[in-house]
Amino acid sequence: MDTRERLIESTRELLWERGYVGTSPKAIQERSGAGQGSMYHHFHGKPDLALAAISRSAEDMRSRAEADFTRPGTVVERISTYLRRERDALKGCPVGRLTQDPDVMADPRLRRPVEETFAWLTGRLAELLAEGRANGELDAGIDPAATAAALTAVVQGGYVLARATGSANVFTQATDSALALLRR
Repeated sequence: MDTRERLIESTRELLWERGYVGTSPKAIQERSGAGQGSMYHHFHGKPDLALAAISRSAEDMRSRAEADFTRPGTVVERISTYLRRERDALKGCPVGRLTQDPDVMADPRLRRPVEETFAWLTGRLAELLAEGRANGELDAGIDPAATAAALTAVVQGGYVLARATGSANVFTQATDSALALLRR
C-alpha cells in the first residue's frame, strides 16, 4: 500500500474511532507511518484528507450493500442478506457515526458523501421494495420509500442501541424484527 493509501485508510479508521476533531494530523501520521511532508504532498490539509477518507468509507458502504442487493434470491432474501451481514455493531457504522459529528455535518464538502450515501441506500432499498411489491412478494399496500427509510433507520438505530447497551444482540433484535414485519 502506498503512502497516499495508508493516509486515507488511517484517516478512515481514526474518523470511525475518534471523529473529526479527535483525528489530528499527528495521529494520522503516526497511524499511517507517513511523515508530515508526505501528508501535505498528497493532500492540501486535514479537510482534504478527511474528504478522501469519508468518500472511501461511503463508497465501501455502497459497494457492500450493492453486492447484497444484487445477489440471487427474492427481494426479502436480498434485503435479509443486507440486514444480517456481519458487522461490528458495537463499533457503529463508519458512515452513520459521521452524522453525529458536528464538524463533519457543518462542512458541506464533508457532509456531501454522507448525505449522498444515505440517499443512495434508501433509494436502492425503495427500488427493491417496489420490485417485491410488483411481483407479489410483498404486500401491495407497502410504501417502498417509507419502508426503505424505516429499514435504514433500523440499521442505524440498531448501531446506536448496541453501542448504548454494550451488546450486539440489540442490533440483531432490531434487524430481525424489521425482517419479520417485512415478511408479513
